[in-house]
Amino acid sequence: MTNQEWIRIFQSKVKNLKRNKRDRWRIEMDDSIKADNVKLGWHQYISGAFGRFKCSKCNRSWSSGRVNVVFHMHLSSGQGMVKVRCLRQECRQCDGALMEEASFDEEKLQVLLEKLMEKIRVKCYHENLGKRNRRDFDDEDDEGPPHESAHCEACSMGLCTKRFKAR
Repeated sequence: MTNQEWIRIFQSKVKNLKRNKRDRWRIEMDDSIKADNVKLGWHQYISGAFGRFKCSKCNRSWSSGRVNVVFHMHLSSGQGMVKVRCLRQECRQCDGALMEEASFDEEKLQVLLEKLMEKIRVKCYHENLGKRNRRDFDDEDDEGPPHESAHCEACSMGLCTKRFKAR
């Protein structure tokens, strides 16, 4: 999905937030944000989704049951901002492979951004959504092929939960 598709889906979901109608929210991709290094006044949420990758060297494609996504969010004076970093993976067949960006089906992106809306409600609007929303890291059961930690950017950062799960 392109950045424009992320923006379109995000804007359609943010309209449904029970919030001050004057609040304006934006979303942007930002590869400089780091997990567990959140600016003062910002909140973090880390989730994952099923995604696909394609090697820019050999054109091999593969899927991953957990493409980790780091969100940093902030609301101040009616201006909301969400910064997003999708963690990458590299091809297991190529020497010197590049870290590749993931692509997501629209359905998976819809679910990912719906979970983000719940976190915004809790962290920025202080809504109580009960037990379903207590963690800052979403580690539900994943779907798809086994995870290959040696080729995962999130694992190299000590972030990926899937490396701790037996498959």
